[in-house]
Amino acid sequence: MTATAAIGPRKTTVLVVDDSAFMRKLIADIVESNGEFHVVGTAGDGVDALQKIRALRPDIVTLDIEMPRLNGLQALEQIMAEMPRPVVMLSAAGSELGNEMTLRALERGALEFVRKPSGPVSIDLSSVKQQLMSALDAARAVNMRGIREASPVVEPVAHEEAPAESPDAATRVVAIASSTGGPRALAEIIPRLPEELGAAVVIVQHMPREFTRLLAERLHAMSDLWVAEAMDGKLLRENRVYVAPGGYHMTVSGSAGNASIHLESTPPMWGVRPAADPLFFSVASTFGPAAVGVVLTGMGRDGAEGLKRIREAGGAGIVQDRESSIIYGMPQAALAAAGADNVATVNEIAPLITALCADKKRKTHS
Repeated sequence: MTATAAIGPRKTTVLVVDDSAFMRKLIADIVESNGEFHVVGTAGDGVDALQKIRALRPDIVTLDIEMPRLNGLQALEQIMAEMPRPVVMLSAAGSELGNEMTLRALERGALEFVRKPSGPVSIDLSSVKQQLMSALDAARAVNMRGIREASPVVEPVAHEEAPAESPDAATRVVAIASSTGGPRALAEIIPRLPEELGAAVVIVQHMPREFTRLLAERLHAMSDLWVAEAMDGKLLRENRVYVAPGGYHMTVSGSAGNASIHLESTPPMWGVRPAADPLFFSVASTFGPAAVGVVLTGMGRDGAEGLKRIREAGGAGIVQDRESSIIYGMPQAALAAAGADNVATVNEIAPLITALCADKKRKTHS
C-alpha cells in the first residue's frame, strides 16, 4: 500500500470561533465526531479568527455571534470581503440581540445558523450535533460564487408602518420557497418589488418561529411593500407580503379575490414546517393561472412538486439559477420536476416577478 493510499481522502477543514474555551472544545468535538471534518484551529474572538483564517485557510468557519473585540457580524463582513468561504453562525438561545445579529449575518452571506447548547448540555447536545453536522454538510455543497456575486444588502429605511389605504383583496399571488441562503436572496428580491405590485406575496423560508418574525420585520423595514408574519384567517390582500411563521404550514383557500390564509400544525413535510409544497399546492388550486411560483436557493426538494402543480394549473414558474444559488438543491429539483418559464439570477428575479404580475393584470382586464 502506498503512503498516499494510507492517508485516505482529505478531510474538510474547520476553524471553530467562540469566546468560551468550554464551547470551543465542545463544538470542536462535535465537528470531528463523524471523521469527515478536521478542526484545523480555534479562535477566541473575531480578531483572532481573521488572523487564523489567513494563516490556516480553513474550508469552513463556525462563528460565534456575541464576542469581545470584534463580534461575529463584524468578523463575517471582513471574511466575506477579504476571503469568502462558508460560515456557520452559532448563536445563544433567547437573546433578542443575538437573533437580530444572526439574521443580519444570514443576509450578509452566512450559510446557516445553529443554536448553541444551553442549560444542561447533555439535554441539548444530540439536537445541536444533528443541526451542526447538517449545516457542515450544506457548507460542503456551497456555491461560493453565489455568495460573492450577490448585491449588497439593502439597508432598512423608514417608511409608513401601514398603507394609507387598505389594499384590495388579492386576485394574483406570488408564492416563494427558500431555505439555506434564503434570507440573503429574499433581502435581494423583496425590497426591489414595487409598492403597487398588484399581487400578494406569500413566502415559506425554512426557519424557527422567532427568526421568521425577525425576517418579516427586516424585510418590512427594507421594502416599499408591507411585510409581516402571516396570521391565521386573514384575507389575502394585494401589495402585501406574508411570511409563514416557523412551526406552521401556511396555505390559502377560497378563490382569487376572496382567498384567506390558514396556518396548520400538521406533520412536517420534507422534514420541515413550514414547507413550501403545501403552500404551493393550495396556491395552484386557489389562484390557477393567476399564480407565480418562485423556488430559491436551498437544500432538498421542497417546492419542486408544488411548482409543478402551479405550472400545470396555468401559473408561471421562476427558478433561481445555479450560479447565483448558495445551495442549488431546491432549484435543481424544481427545474427537473416542473420546468420553468424563467431560470434567473437572484438579481433578475424581482424584475421578472414585477413583469409577470403586470402581464397577468393586463390579461385579467383584457
